[in-house]
Amino acid sequence: MPIQTNKRQRTCISCGATREKGGLFRIVRPAEGPVAFDGSGRRSGRGAYVCSGACLATARKTRKLERALRCKVTDEDYDRVLRELALAEASEQNEE
Repeated sequence: MPIQTNKRQRTCISCGATREKGGLFRIVRPAEGPVAFDGSGRRSGRGAYVCSGACLATARKTRKLERALRCKVTDEDYDRVLRELALAEASEQNEE
């Protein structure tokens, strides 16, 4: 009988949706450098998950991303991450 392992669920910081790691987008605060979108999901640093660009926009208004990453996130960081997230969402839809 094969051993079953439960995959850890991640939670969107904005809406609270719970999914597997591949179903959410990761935003990371590396030890050095600005906050960035983590397309691979493997960059080192403190991470937070969102399920869409709309959830990222909501997290921006309520400052949930700043609390999750425990740092100040600038407007330029938000804009850059939102652009990268939109590209990732578009490529994900093209794959389907």
